[in-house]
Amino acid sequence: LATLLTGLRNQPSTSLGHLLPEGTPTPLIPALIIIETTSLLIRPLALGVRLTANLTAGHLLIQLISTATIALFSTMPAVSLLALLVLFLLTILEVAVAMIQAYVFVLLLSLYLQENI
Repeated sequence: LATLLTGLRNQPSTSLGHLLPEGTPTPLIPALIIIETTSLLIRPLALGVRLTANLTAGHLLIQLISTATIALFSTMPAVSLLALLVLFLLTILEVAVAMIQAYVFVLLLSLYLQENI
């Protein structure tokens, strides 16, 4: 939202020009402006939801497997050690996913900044 407002303040004609592609037929102009404005406002929200969902899913899976590992340790130690190995591998995967998510976040944020500033 801050990048959008900064873009509107510093370069209003360029920022508003993104709402209407060149060569748009006249009858489609009002609908296209509404669609592009909605898309522009939803983008940061969608980015936040995607990042939150991806990171939360990994943390939830780690929590479930660690709870199972602790619960199984007293009754089935071999299965518990196998679950601990899976937990270790999942933690490595979670770190990789976090790095990819950070890359995607920075990439999309830089694209939003280039478009609006």
